[in-house]
Amino acid sequence: MSRAPLSAPLEVGFDYTRSLGPTLSRFMTALAQRRVLGARGSDGRVHVPPMEYDPVTAEPLTELVEVSPEGTVVSWSWMPQPLAGQPLERPFAWALVRLDGADTPMVHAVDAGSPEVICTGMRVRVRWSPTPGHGIRDIVCFEPLEGAMPTTEPQDRPGEPVTMITTPINLTVQHTVSPGEDVHLRGLAEGRIIGQRCPLCRKVYVPPRGACPTCGVPTGENVELPDHGTVTTFCIVNVPFLGQRITPPYVAAYILLDGADIAFLHLVLGCTPDEVRMGMRVRAHWRPREEWGTTTRNIDHFRPTGEPDAPFESYANHL
Repeated sequence: MSRAPLSAPLEVGFDYTRSLGPTLSRFMTALAQRRVLGARGSDGRVHVPPMEYDPVTAEPLTELVEVSPEGTVVSWSWMPQPLAGQPLERPFAWALVRLDGADTPMVHAVDAGSPEVICTGMRVRVRWSPTPGHGIRDIVCFEPLEGAMPTTEPQDRPGEPVTMITTPINLTVQHTVSPGEDVHLRGLAEGRIIGQRCPLCRKVYVPPRGACPTCGVPTGENVELPDHGTVTTFCIVNVPFLGQRITPPYVAAYILLDGADIAFLHLVLGCTPDEVRMGMRVRAHWRPREEWGTTTRNIDHFRPTGEPDAPFESYANHL
């Protein structure tokens, strides 16, 4: 009887930090002061948000002019079910809004209440964030001018210039594994490491790839491998980063299991980083059995076995 392949949510995220440069820095600083700036191009048009380079001449744009926080909806599309991270948690409209004094529209949310209210030509104005200094998020959204709450006056004091901005990047998908990955992960849940063999060149791949990259044919034959092998190449991680589970320095190494034809990346612990070397023999250090699941985390890391180093010729073709 066939079984459904393993499937689970997969979340990828990081904070992207960038320097703004002279033009966008002035734009973001003005937003923190509850003002909107545009850049005047060589043809006289005012671009909001400001462009860094002229679309006509490609020269840097340096003349920034203030525009109104009020404007007109040029086009729109209704968002009936907002996604995580979007400006509003209730239904809203994505709209192109051309601010008074600008010649180009900007994309932002309009809190219109319902699709029957929003329309092309609607007059709207900025709803400012109560906590400025977060770039474009200083504009929470736009709201219909009619019936809007009193607007917040611009701040006279200049404040600190905004020169850097951090943007959270997130992606959530439902990942369904391939048949080869399914076999591999279910094997790990039993304390076994399973790879697959190419029927033509006889190479063994772990984790399974589904198809041999050399021959281009499916790798359907399962092969159980031992949990020990050889360090082929490695790096010492000295730089901390968000989400890091181990305090640097530590070693990330490519490990070639005995009987495999491809190395995979894992941690090498149980010794000082300067003791790790090419050819070092290592063995998997498994988590306690009660913590096992269908996950590669069942192997917490690899540790040195104390055996003599493998000869270079034994792994030279797997670097």
